[in-house]
Amino acid sequence: MKDKDYMQKALELAEKGCGWVNPNPMVGAVIVKDHIIIGTGYHHQYGKLHAERDALQNCTDSPNGATLYVTLEPCCHFGKTPPCTEAIISSGIRRVVIGSSDPNPLVAGKGIKMLHQHGIEVVEGVLTEECNKLNEVFFHFIQNKTPYVVMKYAMTMDGKIATRSGKSKWITGETARERVHKDRHRYSGIMAGVGTIIIDDPLLTCRLPDLKSPVRIICDTELKTPLQAKVVKTAKQHKTVIATCCTDSIRIQTYKEAGCEVLLLPSKDGHVDLKELMIALGKKGMDSILLEGGQTLNWSALNSGIVNKMQVYLAPKLFGGINAKSPIGGTGIEAPDEAYQLLPPSVTKLGGDILLESEVIECLQGSLKKPEQSAI
Repeated sequence: MKDKDYMQKALELAEKGCGWVNPNPMVGAVIVKDHIIIGTGYHHQYGKLHAERDALQNCTDSPNGATLYVTLEPCCHFGKTPPCTEAIISSGIRRVVIGSSDPNPLVAGKGIKMLHQHGIEVVEGVLTEECNKLNEVFFHFIQNKTPYVVMKYAMTMDGKIATRSGKSKWITGETARERVHKDRHRYSGIMAGVGTIIIDDPLLTCRLPDLKSPVRIICDTELKTPLQAKVVKTAKQHKTVIATCCTDSIRIQTYKEAGCEVLLLPSKDGHVDLKELMIALGKKGMDSILLEGGQTLNWSALNSGIVNKMQVYLAPKLFGGINAKSPIGGTGIEAPDEAYQLLPPSVTKLGGDILLESEVIECLQGSLKKPEQSAI
C-alpha cells in the first residue's frame, strides 16, 4: 500500500466523528509499521481523545520506528486534551504523513515544526484536497468565528417548493429525506423563519436513531412564534434559540419559561440582522447551520452574504402554477450578470432524486469581525 492508501483509510475513520466532534475537526489516524497497520483511531467526540492519541492507545505493537498517517496536522497546544505532538514524540514514531495543515492559529505549522525539531520526518500534501473538504466547516469557523451556513431546499424540476395551495409533503423520496436527517446530525444548528414555524409547525429534529439533533434557531423579528408550536413545546428537550428584535420583556420571559433561549438582536431592513446573528452564534461555539427556511429567509440570508453552500434536492416532478412558491423570494436581482455565482456543483443521486451541492463564490462572512469564542 502507498501513502495515499493509508491516508484514505484515515479519512474513512475521520468521518466516523461526523456530528459528534463540533466545533472540533474530524480527524483520523493510522499507524503503520513494517507495512502492517498496528493502530487506528479517530476523534470520537468533542472533549475526548484526539485521533493520534486514540490510534496510539489502540496499537497492537510498539509504535517505535513506525509511520503515522493523520488527516490533519497534529496539535501542539493544551486544549481539552494534551498536545498530540507530545504523544507522537514520546511514542518513538519516526515518520508522520499529514493530509491538511491546521489553520488554527494555535497550531498553524507549529505542530509540524515541533516534529521536525525532534528528528521526525514529516510528509505533507497527501490527499490534501479530500482532507480539506472533510473539514470545510472547521476551516471556515476557526478562521472567521462564524457558523458555516448551508442553505438547503427541495424543489421540483420546474423550480417549485410547494404547490399553489402551499402543500409540500413530500417533494423528494425517502432516500433524500434520510440524507437531510443525516445532515441535521452533521451540522450544529438548524435555522428556520417564523413563517415556516407558523405554516408547517415542524419539529426540526433528527429522526434517525442514535444520531443527535441540532440546536434549533428561529428567526422571529417580532416574536410571533406560537407558544403551542412544536419547537416551543419541546424546547426543554431540544435546545431552541429564538432570534428577535422584540424588546417586550414579558413576552420574552414567556418563551424563556417554556425552555427557549431568546437572543435580542438589532434589525436590518425590518428583520433580524443575520450577520449579527452569525456573530452571536459564533460566540456560542456554533460552527455550522443548516438553513431550512422559506423563500423570505432564504433571500435575506443570501442577500446578507452569510450563505457558504447551497444544497438543492431536485425531484423529477412538475407542479406548475404561477402562484406556486419558488425557493428564494425577495426582490431578486435585476440583470443576469448580477446573479449570485456558485462553483460547479457536485451531483449525488438519491433514489429517484438528485442532490446538487455548490459553494457560494462570494460569501461575506469572511469579512465579519472575529468575536471571542465560547461553548454553547
